[in-house]
Amino acid sequence: MPSAAEQLAQNFNFGAFGKATELRQRLFFTLGMLVVARLGTYVPLPGVDPARLAQMMQQHAGGVLDVFNVMAGGAFQRMAIFGLGIMPYISASIIMQLMTSVFPELEALKKEGEAGRKIMNQYTRYGTVGLAALQAVGIAITLQRSSGVVTDPGMFFMLSTMITLTAGTVLLMWIGEQITSRGIGNGISLIIFAGIVARFPAYFGQIFESARTGAMSPLAVIVLIVGAVGLVTMIVFFERAQRRLLVQYPKRQVGNRMFGGESSHLPLKLNVSGVIPPIFASSILLMPTTIATFYAASLPGWLQTVVTYLSPGRWVYELSYALMIVFFAFFYTSVVFPPDETAENLRKYGGFIPGIRPGKKTAEYIDYVLTRTTVIGAIYLAVVCLIPDFARSEIALQLGGTSILIMVSVTMDTVAQIQSHLIAQQYEGLIKKAKLRGARR
Repeated sequence: MPSAAEQLAQNFNFGAFGKATELRQRLFFTLGMLVVARLGTYVPLPGVDPARLAQMMQQHAGGVLDVFNVMAGGAFQRMAIFGLGIMPYISASIIMQLMTSVFPELEALKKEGEAGRKIMNQYTRYGTVGLAALQAVGIAITLQRSSGVVTDPGMFFMLSTMITLTAGTVLLMWIGEQITSRGIGNGISLIIFAGIVARFPAYFGQIFESARTGAMSPLAVIVLIVGAVGLVTMIVFFERAQRRLLVQYPKRQVGNRMFGGESSHLPLKLNVSGVIPPIFASSILLMPTTIATFYAASLPGWLQTVVTYLSPGRWVYELSYALMIVFFAFFYTSVVFPPDETAENLRKYGGFIPGIRPGKKTAEYIDYVLTRTTVIGAIYLAVVCLIPDFARSEIALQLGGTSILIMVSVTMDTVAQIQSHLIAQQYEGLIKKAKLRGARR
C-alpha cells in the first residue's frame, strides 16, 4: 500500500508549482547561478593563443585532459577562468572523508553535529584552494612547454594563471554552496550536470551531420538512440534499487502512555559510492598516457609499449578500468557507510534488527549484506562505463558512460528534492485548512 507521501506524489499537477512560491524562488535562483557558472567557462585565460591551444588539445585528445574537460563543462578545452572546474573541491572532499576514517580527531569532530560539520567544511575549502593552486601551476608549466600556446611566457604568466584558475575554482565552489543552501539540489553536482548537458547540442549536431553525409547509416543512428535510452533506463533502475533491512524499536512507557514499538527500514543502496569510482579509475589510468604524449620523444621503447596497451580501446585498459572501478566501489563504500558506526547508532536509539543481537553482531550482519549489494553495484558501474567503449562509436566515446551516469543521478536527486518541497507545501496547506475549520467550530 502506498504511503501518504507517495499518494501525494501521484496527485501532483502543474497547479501545485504555481502555489509553491518558495520553490519557484529556489528554482529561479538555481537557474541564475548555473547561468553564471556557464558564462565563466567562456571567459578566456589571459596570455593564451586560442588557435594554438586548440591544436594542442587536438593532439592530446583521449587522455586525462578529456576527463578534466568533461568535468569542467568544456572550460578546460577553452582554457577559461573556470578551466579547473569543480574537481579540486571534489578531490578535497574525498581526501577529507578518507582522513576522517584515519585520524580520531577528525572523526570526533564529525560527531559534534552542525558545529563540527562547519569546521570540516572549512578544512575542505582550504584543501580546495591548495589543490587548485597546485593544478594551476602544473597547467601553466605545461602550456609554457607547448610552443606558441603562451604569447608571453614567464613568471608573470605562471603567477597570473595560478591566481586566475584558483579564484575560478573558489568562485565555482561558492556558487555550488549557494545553490545547495538557497536553491534546489546539490550545487556541486548541478554545476557538473550543466556542463555535460551544455555539450549535448554538439553531440546531436554530430549525429545529424554524420547521418546527412552518410558517415553513419540511419540504422546506426536508431541503434545509438535506442541504446542510449536503454542505458538511461538501466541506470535509473539500479540507482533506485535498495536492500531494506527491517529495524524494530522496542516499546517504552512514559507515565501512563506507551511509546515506540514501531518498525522502519535501513535502506542499503546498490550503488552507495555514486560516480566516484569511475572518475577515480579513469583519471588514474589515463594519467600515464597523457604524460607520455607530452614526453613521447624521450621515452624508452618498452615504456611506450606499456603506455600503448594502457590506451582506451585496448583490452588491457578495459580490464584494468573495470577492476579499478570495482576496487574503488568497495573502498569508497567502506568509507562513507561504516557498518560499525551504523550499528552503534541503531543501538544508541534503541533500534535492532530482528533476530540479530545489537552491537557487534549487527555490524557484522550489515557488513555481510552491504558486501553483497556492493558486488552488484560495482558490476553495474563497470558495465555502464564500458558500454560506450565496446560500442566503438566516436560520439558514444565522447559522451561516455560516466557522463550519462552523472546526468541521470543528478536529475533523479533534483526531482526528488522538488517533490519533497511540493509535498511539504501540500502538507502545510492541509494544516492551514484544518486550523481554519477548527477556528470556525
